[in-house]
Amino acid sequence: MSWTRILGAGTLFFGLVLVGAAGTDTAKRLVGVWEVTKSDEAPPGATVEFTKDGKIKLRAKVKDMEIKVDGTYEVKKDQIVTKVTFGDKSKTEAHTIKKLTDKELILMDEKVKVEEYKRSK
Repeated sequence: MSWTRILGAGTLFFGLVLVGAAGTDTAKRLVGVWEVTKSDEAPPGATVEFTKDGKIKLRAKVKDMEIKVDGTYEVKKDQIVTKVTFGDKSKTEAHTIKKLTDKELILMDEKVKVEEYKRSK
């Protein structure tokens, strides 16, 4: 095997490790409870919790009714792919992460609607 191939393979491996680590960092940063600050669909005060084990918990209060929806999520590059189930129906969506800091999360859905969140916990 030539040095060029070894160097190329090493560079490719190192690049994949960096991409994998970046995805892991995003997933770690995402874990916690986020409160909706701007949304066309979610009511004020609604929260989304991302857990370490890939679960998502959506909570909202509309009038006197409390809404609870649970599901799973996966971070893929700059997207969060969620799957939630309510009753006998499941829904899978992908949201692009536009901004993620320790205190702020901005997502854009497939319909190009933007939702903003602040870290609650």
